[in-house]
Amino acid sequence: MANDKLGLPSKERLALIRNQVSYLLWYGKLETTAVRARSVRSKAEKLITLAMNTYEDTIKAVKTITDDKGVKADREVLNDGPKKLAARRALMAFLYDLQEQKQDKESKANFKTRTLGINHPLIEKMFNVYAPKYDARAKELGTRGGYTRIIKLNQRRGDSAQLVKIELV
Repeated sequence: MANDKLGLPSKERLALIRNQVSYLLWYGKLETTAVRARSVRSKAEKLITLAMNTYEDTIKAVKTITDDKGVKADREVLNDGPKKLAARRALMAFLYDLQEQKQDKESKANFKTRTLGINHPLIEKMFNVYAPKYDARAKELGTRGGYTRIIKLNQRRGDSAQLVKIELV
C-alpha cells in the first residue's frame, strides 16, 4: 500500500521512495520488492499526473539579447506559466536531480551540445516526454492513471521477499 512503513523511519523511507521514483522516471523501469513497488507506483503516478495537468501552461515573452559586439536583438522565448512553474518546483522538491550521462562512443563536444541549456534533465523529461505521451494516451483511452505496470518476478534468496519489476507503460 502507499502507506506502508517499509520497516524504516520516516526520513529513510521518504529518501528510499524519492530515490526509487527518480530512478523509475529516468530509466523507465526498476526491480524492487512488491511492497516498495506499490509505494513507488503511488507517488510516480501522482507526479506524472501533476506534469500532465500543467505542461501546456506557457507564456510567450520577448527578450532583448546583446551579443559580443553590442548588437541588441529581440527574441521570442517560452516561459513557464504560474501553474507549470509551481508544478516544476514541486517536482524539483521531490525528485533527485539525475544528470545526463555521456553515451558510449560519444565525443565530449557532442555531449556538451546535446545537453546545452538543460539544467534539470529529469524535470525536462517529465514535461517534454512523459506529460505529452500520457496526455495523448488519456485522450485516446478516455481514462487517467495507470501509467505504471508491476510484473511479478521470483522470490529473493535469503528472505523470500517477492521481487517485482515496475515499469512505465
